[in-house]
Amino acid sequence: MMKAIHPIRTATRALTLSCAVLLCAACAHRPAPGNAMPFEQAVNQAVDDLIVQTQKLPAFLAKVESSIKQSRIVIDPLLEGASGQQTEVTRVAEQRIVQRMQSQFRQFTVTPFNNAEIERAQYVLNGTLVRDKDSADGRYRLNLALTEIKSGVVIAQSVARISDATLDTRPTAFFRDSPVNGKDRGVEGYIRTAETQPGQAADALYLERLPTSTVLQEATTAYEAGRMSEALSRYEAASRRPDGQQLRIYSGLYLTQAQLGRTADAEKTFGTLARLGLETNNLSVKFLFKPGSTDFLADPKISAAYPMWLRQIARQAAQIDSCVVVTGHTSRTGSESVNERLSLQRAVSVKTRLVGEAPPLSKKLRESGMGFRENIVGTGADDASDALDRRVEFKVAPCEA
Repeated sequence: MMKAIHPIRTATRALTLSCAVLLCAACAHRPAPGNAMPFEQAVNQAVDDLIVQTQKLPAFLAKVESSIKQSRIVIDPLLEGASGQQTEVTRVAEQRIVQRMQSQFRQFTVTPFNNAEIERAQYVLNGTLVRDKDSADGRYRLNLALTEIKSGVVIAQSVARISDATLDTRPTAFFRDSPVNGKDRGVEGYIRTAETQPGQAADALYLERLPTSTVLQEATTAYEAGRMSEALSRYEAASRRPDGQQLRIYSGLYLTQAQLGRTADAEKTFGTLARLGLETNNLSVKFLFKPGSTDFLADPKISAAYPMWLRQIARQAAQIDSCVVVTGHTSRTGSESVNERLSLQRAVSVKTRLVGEAPPLSKKLRESGMGFRENIVGTGADDASDALDRRVEFKVAPCEA
């Protein structure tokens, strides 16, 4: 006996397929981003362009859509595209997006990015702010994408170029305090989705992680508001989810445990963080040095935990069969040759400290210096905004015979 065909589901599938075909045809004719403009104007244009694209469906399809669903949108907090961090300016951009949509496009209901709303929403909006290095007049580029959650298809994507050169690119408190760079495969999927053309599939892992991402964001909001017990509870909840083995989640666990004085728990969590980073070959630690030196910064608020970090990295590295390349990086200040030499010296210094913690590592560690050739931010500001450029990376590699 054949199963009855659900008319609403059938209409939804037909709509999704039709929209995807139409959007694929339309995206080939989309104009290139226009001239750079001031920040607020650029944000407004990006939002307007995004929403206008959703209104270009044939009238009969729009009617079918309106009969099937309400237009509820959650905004996944915007990221800086190179680092994968939330920054002061991405947060302001997000606020401007909400204001623009609420004032100009009331057919959409913008709801908070939390676990309850992600279950009810039809669309997720995400975006990145990227330094536009190749542009003569545009200093930054704002990418926005609107994805239908059920189908996983990007239904609209917009780009606006920003002329301001003085945007506040400092990372927000959680990303500033995090001991590692949390840009993993899921974050990279977020960034790719923000640049995906209409009619194409959003990154599958990014969409799959959305429910856990809402819990992570709730925890991060509590952390940045100083509600450490609440933050710890939410980070713990995120870590228990099937996809909870993420660098950002364990960074949050570590930070809140440290803030609450749970020193032993914090060290254990950092060990897990180091293990996850080595397992995914993605461990970049923010060891900060004195300018032009291989000595760590003397400020105990910054470097007091470094001996423990080194101890846990050494323990985790000693437990794997492969070797590890310790790579130093510097920000874009000074000559290339000086930075090449300094980054190598810092890598040697960290390697020596690791061997001091676990002598057998002397045969498993190699050092490398990249200078500023692999800058993530690349501004040369030498402050919190480009701290990731002065990182030390640990990459698993085959041992040389």
